[in-house]
Amino acid sequence: MVAFALNNPAVQSYIVYSAILALKLLSLAPMTGVTRVIRGVFANPEDAKSVKGGKVKYDDPAVERIRRAHLNDLENIPAFWVLGALYVTTGPVAAWATLLFRVYTLGRILHTIVYVVVPLPQPARAIAFIVPMFVSFYMGLQVILYYITAL
Repeated sequence: MVAFALNNPAVQSYIVYSAILALKLLSLAPMTGVTRVIRGVFANPEDAKSVKGGKVKYDDPAVERIRRAHLNDLENIPAFWVLGALYVTTGPVAAWATLLFRVYTLGRILHTIVYVVVPLPQPARAIAFIVPMFVSFYMGLQVILYYITAL
């Protein structure tokens, strides 16, 4: 079995891209809050009262786009963290692993950009979603193939 060492370039790459994804994921919550304040729409009456002219509104399009992007990250990035951590235990070539982690991370960032910042027509968002999904499936399959003999 391949040693999981912090001085392994594939592990270091995984750590860097995982941290980038964590910061990206965390950034969407304050982005939602700022958008609510700017647009004066809130989910709770006490929050609406804290801003002059604020109102309770659950379906503001701008806020909902950010919330959906955030939810999409919450549904996909944790799977990357698990699969990526398992993948580095298979001893992948560091350059290949780094490329996979980089493609996944850039895809997730682009997904948020085309969903929230510059809403583009399909298939832009679909491509930004599918490419990272293929990376996750690839890593998961590689982990299964590597450890299948343990069954």
